[in-house]
Amino acid sequence: MSRDGSARAGLLGKVRRLFSSEEELEAEELQERTEQLGATPVKECADRSRATVAGTVRTVTLQPRAGSPALEAELYDGSDTLTLVWLGRRRIEGIEPGRRLRVQGLVSTNPDGARVMYNPKYELIASAAG
Repeated sequence: MSRDGSARAGLLGKVRRLFSSEEELEAEELQERTEQLGATPVKECADRSRATVAGTVRTVTLQPRAGSPALEAELYDGSDTLTLVWLGRRRIEGIEPGRRLRVQGLVSTNPDGARVMYNPKYELIASAAG
């Protein structure tokens, strides 16, 4: 690409960022981080397939299932959300809103069409600030 072409692309990128919402910019940044971590975007995860996904925890809730505790976390990677479910757990140290995670496991789709991963292996990811 010529120097003029790269300058124009840079200017277009700045203008696009200026008019993008904060949510769009956050989603774009999360998708870039997902790629850097070698993870598959949630929107590309096929039903009943093993995947490594990375993103930010949005919510954490305790949802009893059949009388047993189940910790649920919503993971967002900029492309879509994935519900993580740890059966038999009430709490996991470090799994909290705002925390970055990389998870591995079997992705399934519930009857509502939402993607779910049960008892995933997880890795806490350090934030860029620390």
